[in-house]
Amino acid sequence: MGLNEKFFRSADEDEPFFNTVLYTGNNSNKSITGVGFAPDLVWIKNRTNANSHNLIDSVRGATKVIYSNATNNEDTRSNSLTSFDSDGFSLGNYVGVNGNHNYVAWCWKAGGAAVSNTDGDIPSNVSANVANGFSIVKYTGNGSGSEQTVGHGLGVKPEMVIIKDLDNVRDWFVYTDIIDGSMDVLYLNKTDAKANSSRTSPTSSVYKIAGTTTLNKSNQNFISYCFHSVAGVSKVGSFVGTGAAGKKITLDFEPSWIITKRTSTAGAGWAIIDNKRSTASIKRDYLYANTNGAEATSGSGITFNTDGFTFSGASFNTSGDTHIYYAIA
Repeated sequence: MGLNEKFFRSADEDEPFFNTVLYTGNNSNKSITGVGFAPDLVWIKNRTNANSHNLIDSVRGATKVIYSNATNNEDTRSNSLTSFDSDGFSLGNYVGVNGNHNYVAWCWKAGGAAVSNTDGDIPSNVSANVANGFSIVKYTGNGSGSEQTVGHGLGVKPEMVIIKDLDNVRDWFVYTDIIDGSMDVLYLNKTDAKANSSRTSPTSSVYKIAGTTTLNKSNQNFISYCFHSVAGVSKVGSFVGTGAAGKKITLDFEPSWIITKRTSTAGAGWAIIDNKRSTASIKRDYLYANTNGAEATSGSGITFNTDGFTFSGASFNTSGDTHIYYAIA
């Protein structure tokens, strides 16, 4: 299978879902294989240099790039990710994805070609992996000032919805009710603490938006990534840190990838840890989704256990503070 022959499959072995691949760029056209499936979302980061995170999905199409660390509207880069392939993807020579540097690509399988969804007040185009709790949703705002609904295609209430305005310079909104049961908002490109949201929780068919100039601006396009926990596959959750070694988060699987953020106080970034960049027992290598910085090493780290993960110290585990996480098997 090439670069990384181990990728995650759900309980149904016919449904590959997620894989992390590492590669070295060549500043020319390059095909990345060994993903194990045709990805629908590819999130690429230059590990060695300060370049933006590049997110490309099959719903918007190849060459359409957004940046998790920036408020920029969508870019079209003809030399970025140029195609989604049956076992990976192809790249041009854009330094953000394929300079003479080391890169990581986190790859998700959604539902392939998007289909029309009319469950909400606002029609959407959806690529949904129902079995594994992940969908990509694109919609166009209708400008209504009242709360509107958008279909997500999962059949189960999403626990985290990440939304980006594609046509305007605007923050990445992250909505979740996993922290305290009511809807909160965070920003993927910022280190802010969580704030209470006036939105109501999603349902099994729709999530809810409002704002004529934010997430529902008339005739403007938006992309959303929706996630919910699936037994043995993934978990959206929260915990209160101890600041000390031995703090364990129990799951029903061994994680391969985690994104986590302190939510109760400001100043912490969205740290991403995986088992391909960090192969030691205690994983210390991280990238922040909210900055363009190169890969860094934490003072303490995280051990991935067969039934969850354990902190070896205060890194990503601030004493007395609430943190959110999304972990994948």
